[in-house]
Amino acid sequence: MMTSANARSLFIDRADAGRMLAARLRTLQLDHPVVYALPRGGVPVAVEIAKALKAPLDLILVRKIGAPGHPELALAAVVDGDAAQTVLNESVEAMTGANAAFLNAARDRELAEIKRRRPHYLGARQHIDPSGRTAIVVDDGLATGATAKAALQALRRRGATKVILAVPVAPLDMLEPMRAEADEVICLETPHPFFSVGAFYDDFHQLSDAETVALLAQAWDDKAPAHAVARYEVRLPPHDLVGDLQVPEGARGVVLFAHGSGSSRLSTRNRAVADDLNNRGFATLLFDLLAEDEAKDRRRVFDIDLLADRLLHAASYIGERTDLAGLPLGLFGASTGAAAALKAAARLGKRVQAVVSRGGRPDLAGAALHDVGAATLLIVGGADKAVIGLNRDAFAQLTCDKALKLVPHAGHLFEEAGALEQVMELAGGWFQAKLARPGALAPASTTRAAALTLSARLAAAAEPLPEISDQAFAKAFDRYADARVVLLGEASHGTSEFYRARAAITQRLIETHGFDAVAVEADWPDAAAVDRHVRLKPHQAMPVPPFSRFPTWMWRNTDVEAFLRWMRERNAPRPLADRAAFYGLDLYNMRASMAAVLEYLDSVDPQAAGQARARYACMTPWNAEPAAYGRAALSEGYAICEAPVVSILVDLVRRATEYAAHDGETFFDATQNARLVADAERYYRVMYHGAREAWNLRDRHMFDTLERILAMRGPKSKIVVWAHNSHIGDARYTEMGASRGELNIGQLCREQFGRDAALIGFGTHSGSVLAASDWDAPAEVKAVLPSRPDSYEALFHTASVARCLVDLRKGHNEALRGDLRPTRLTRYIGVVYRPESERMSHYAYSSLSDQYDGFVWFDETHAVTPLATQLSTGEDETYPFGL
Repeated sequence: MMTSANARSLFIDRADAGRMLAARLRTLQLDHPVVYALPRGGVPVAVEIAKALKAPLDLILVRKIGAPGHPELALAAVVDGDAAQTVLNESVEAMTGANAAFLNAARDRELAEIKRRRPHYLGARQHIDPSGRTAIVVDDGLATGATAKAALQALRRRGATKVILAVPVAPLDMLEPMRAEADEVICLETPHPFFSVGAFYDDFHQLSDAETVALLAQAWDDKAPAHAVARYEVRLPPHDLVGDLQVPEGARGVVLFAHGSGSSRLSTRNRAVADDLNNRGFATLLFDLLAEDEAKDRRRVFDIDLLADRLLHAASYIGERTDLAGLPLGLFGASTGAAAALKAAARLGKRVQAVVSRGGRPDLAGAALHDVGAATLLIVGGADKAVIGLNRDAFAQLTCDKALKLVPHAGHLFEEAGALEQVMELAGGWFQAKLARPGALAPASTTRAAALTLSARLAAAAEPLPEISDQAFAKAFDRYADARVVLLGEASHGTSEFYRARAAITQRLIETHGFDAVAVEADWPDAAAVDRHVRLKPHQAMPVPPFSRFPTWMWRNTDVEAFLRWMRERNAPRPLADRAAFYGLDLYNMRASMAAVLEYLDSVDPQAAGQARARYACMTPWNAEPAAYGRAALSEGYAICEAPVVSILVDLVRRATEYAAHDGETFFDATQNARLVADAERYYRVMYHGAREAWNLRDRHMFDTLERILAMRGPKSKIVVWAHNSHIGDARYTEMGASRGELNIGQLCREQFGRDAALIGFGTHSGSVLAASDWDAPAEVKAVLPSRPDSYEALFHTASVARCLVDLRKGHNEALRGDLRPTRLTRYIGVVYRPESERMSHYAYSSLSDQYDGFVWFDETHAVTPLATQLSTGEDETYPFGL
């Protein structure tokens, strides 16, 4: 299941969260409040609160002291101030035996680091004394709460009459210990399950030092620019869009900013660049490209033509102002705003003299690139590999005065130290050099004809497919049967056509081409119960029946039931060695895996079973909610249960020869369950460090499981894999891999098996899907919105083929493969579907022809039919679904 889509976005960005918190705080009776931000993430939140409360703003710098020999374990924290405070974790002190000499030396080191950092953020500003005041500590969320706890204790010691903790989001079980430290805790949301703070923001980029300093300067309004700057809040006709216009005395030009998707005129990075341009003598206009009600329709956020139109209106507004009329005009675009800026530049002709793109997607400007006459600078992060390629492609299409500059080691968001400063220098230098010269205007053109041509080429190359029930449907996939592993995707976890198509293809691969197993995106112990059923092996009890945990419908639906019935009927007359097997690749059902290991050891080695029970007891408190174990481990600062659960696996492997003599396949099952517990323990710990680490651990586990199954079954074994598109489409050619560093089982299979792995994706334009609105929420039949016009799905829809297969293997349809290589949006619906935030929740960029070896299209699809959750406990023809 797609865990990355399961977390519900609650806030647009930190500033949005700050405004919401401010509204809550304004309802309280606050006595002389002062707002203390925990940098860097807490600064944008605190700025909005201080502004709303008309309260002074300060920073409170906290540095952790790690325990001797265990630097990840928080022994104490040093809190900045005129009289620096040390907050000691007494339980850790007692456990590690840290002495006063160690603590004092570490304290001095961290105080020196605080002393170095404070002037960088605050210059010569003095601390605000909290004595006799209400101190409000602000951060962008809580993970462990250690930093916030230290700040609260320090402010109380300094004489604050009341201390308040204000955070937008936190796990519920983290708030109770915070209430022991604060007089009041204000937290807007306590989602469950809680994956990481960033999962609940649309924009949670890591703030750079430059952004933080710029935000603080704006809040304090005490950073005088080189030129006296007049500041105006303006309304741009004809849509009454809000803008911030800054005009330095004697302005030499005007730069109009186009923000990226999910951002606004308040973008801290764009504002930092604008402040630098003001200091260089340029006026700047940052404005919201969409009105508030328009921005709720995520399709508009990525409508490049619409955004370009808004820039044209803004250019007209600038031309009508007497203080700006006649000044040379430049455009600065970030992310998708860069494409809008380039399209606007093409249409404005000589009116625009210079364009700068920061981390942009100029490729989305399409054919308009040929028409840009303004001098154009493309700035890209040197580590932003996918976007570098897109910028180079766009750069080749530009015919104007142009340059492409890479900022070494910088990522897509230029968060690295010094990266944004380099952007400022490059952009400022470009506008200084180019805004004095008029640009050339090339003839205007549109991309519509090219898009129609591409749709026609796609329609010509697509191979129409009959109904799924027709034998010719599955036969069309014979071309992939030479692979050892065929991976079949799905664009959602609740679409009937995807399940039925995979079942039909799999049946033919088993019957005709020697495939002997199916491995699915399901938990190992649940799938093992199904495997025993379809291979007519003895039934074994489970702590809970298979597939009875959320999302039950993913494998408990009528389409899966029909496929498993076919497997059982097909296997029945065959000897056990020739029966097709059913395996699970995933790692979530840790409780059932522990039970399976203990049951196995009870049967072969009761003494070892007793030792294993004692070791697994470490995990017992978290059986019902393993995510809570991750929070507990993070709070304690070490892997509480890692050693015990790993030792069980080590003991099993060490005694492999002895145990396997009883029953090799049963031993393999027990070992795999032990591996699942060990990997799951680590998974639930690392998911609090970031989504990437957890995602990569999970997909590596699935790939390692697949490899072990192949090794166990022998060199002639061939397997079909069922998993979501996000897992089986090569991650290197998607936004998740290129921008977030995530990998997946499809990528790992290609790297390991080469052409012996075939990756086949699935897609749809509209219809219905069975999905939840939130994690652990009830399943609903939801309407699937028609696909966005800038997506691959829309391209297939305009090709007007109801069902088709597009062969994307190298050496086949090479012209079309080239057409489908430029990145477009692709839709991913997991077990959670939120149509109201579809662009941010369910779309990502990918290169279709590099991601897959084939793509299956259904223009309209329908929701799966779930099975009832009342289960049979007997072993009969209806097991495992009890119907």
